[in-house]
Amino acid sequence: MSLSMALNVAKSSLQTSGVQTATTSRNIAGGAESSYSRKSATVITGVGGTVQVVSIERATNTALYKTMLKATSASAKQDALLDGLTKMAQTIDDPELNQSPAAKLGDLNNKLQQYAANPSNTILAQAVQSSATALATTLNEATTTVQATRALADADMATSVQRINDLLAKIDTLNTTIVHGTVTGADVTDSLDSRDNLISQLSEEIGISVVSRDNNDVAIYTDGGVALFETHPREVSFQATNIFNAATVGNAVYVDGVAVVGGTSSMASTSGRLAGLATLRDEAGVTYQSQLDEIARGLIDAFAESDPSGTGPDVPGLFTWPAGTIPATATIETGLAGLIAVNPAIDPTAGGNLDLIRDGITYDYNTTDEAGFAERLNALVTELGEARVFDAASGADPTNTLADYATSSASWLEFNRQQVDTSATYQSTMLQRASEALSNNTGVNLDDELSKQLEIERTYAASAKLISAVDEMLQDLLNAV
Repeated sequence: MSLSMALNVAKSSLQTSGVQTATTSRNIAGGAESSYSRKSATVITGVGGTVQVVSIERATNTALYKTMLKATSASAKQDALLDGLTKMAQTIDDPELNQSPAAKLGDLNNKLQQYAANPSNTILAQAVQSSATALATTLNEATTTVQATRALADADMATSVQRINDLLAKIDTLNTTIVHGTVTGADVTDSLDSRDNLISQLSEEIGISVVSRDNNDVAIYTDGGVALFETHPREVSFQATNIFNAATVGNAVYVDGVAVVGGTSSMASTSGRLAGLATLRDEAGVTYQSQLDEIARGLIDAFAESDPSGTGPDVPGLFTWPAGTIPATATIETGLAGLIAVNPAIDPTAGGNLDLIRDGITYDYNTTDEAGFAERLNALVTELGEARVFDAASGADPTNTLADYATSSASWLEFNRQQVDTSATYQSTMLQRASEALSNNTGVNLDDELSKQLEIERTYAASAKLISAVDEMLQDLLNAV
C-alpha cells in the first residue's frame, strides 16, 4: 500500500468515526425519549480500503409499531368509557349509604307499611311524604347526572376532533419534509421519529391503520377504512351539542362527509377515545336513562288512582308529572325521571293535605272519613309488591316488581362499570407491554451505545496514529531529497 493510499484510508476512517461518534452521541442524548428510535451509520468500504458513511438509518419494527398503535386506541376507548360510567355510578353510590333509587324505593315501601299499620298517625303520613319526595328528587338528580355526563362526553368529542385535525396538520407538514428529504438524500430519521410520535398520539383519539408508501410517505386510515391522510389530511368535522336532555341525540363525527363515529355508519371506527365517548353518550347513557325513566313510570303507575265507580280515567296519585296522565304501559317515556314529582296536593307546605295519601287525591276512597281507614294504603303496598312489565329495550329485568327492577338497574350499571374497569386494566397492560416491546427492539440501550463509542474512539485513535506515522514517513522522504 502506498503512503498516499494509507493516508486516504486513515482520513476516511477519521471522517467515518466522526459521523459514528455523532450518531452514538445522538442516541445517548435521545435515549430517554419514548418516541426516539435508535440511529446507526451505514458504512461501506470503497476503493483501496477507504470507508465512508452512506446513510443514517433508524431502528424500526413495523409489526410492533402497529401493535402499539392498536393497543393505544383500545386503551383510550376503555378509559373514556370507564370515566363516564364512574360518573354515572355516583347515582347509586355506596349501597350502605342508601342513596340509590332502589334504596329510596325500599325506604318508601317501609314507610308506607308503617303508615298502613297506623293510618291516623300524621307523623307517619309525613314520613311517607318525605320519603316519596326523596325518591323523586333522587330520580331527578340521577337524570341530571346522566345528562351532564352525556353532555361532557359530547364536549370531549369536540375537543378530540380538534386534536385530530391539529395532529393531521402537523403530520402533513412533517410528511412533506420527509418525502422531500428522502428524495434528496437528506437525513430524515428524526423527522420520521416525530411523525411516528404524532401518529401514536392520533391513535389515542381514533383507531387507525398506517400504510407505508414510496419515499417514506404514509397514508393513514381509520380502523373502519375511511382515509384520514393521503398525501394531505382529510377534513374531520363535528358539531357539538350545547344542551343535553334525555331526548337529545348527539351528532356524528364525519371525515369528508362520511360518518365514522356516532350515528349510523357502515365504516364506523370502533376504537380510540372518540369511540369510547360516543359509546358513553349514545349507548350507556341512553340505556341507563331509560331505566331511570322506567322506574319513574312504574312509580306513577303503581300509585295511580282509579275511579271507584269505574267511570273516570286513571290519574296520577302520590307521584305525578307535568303531563298529568298515566304513561303507556311497558313503554319508555323518555326523560320522565327528570320530571317526576310528588303530587303537591299532599304537601302541606304547598297547601296540600297529608290525609289524601290515605284517602285519595282525585278520587275519594275513604267516603266515611274514617281516621283508621287503611284500605287504600294496603292496596298501595300490595301494588308495589306486584310484578309489572317494563320496556325490554331499557336493558334491565323487564318482568318483576318495581323494587326488583330498580335493583336490576343498579346491578346493570355496576356490572358494566366493573366490566369496563377490567377491560381498561387489561388494555392498559397490553399497551404497556407493546410499548416496552417496541422500545426494547428499536430504542436505545445506553450500555451498548457507550461500548460502541469506546470502539469508535479506539478506531479514531488508530487512524490518527496511522496519519502520524505516514506524516513522519513523508517527512523523512522530504528530508532525504
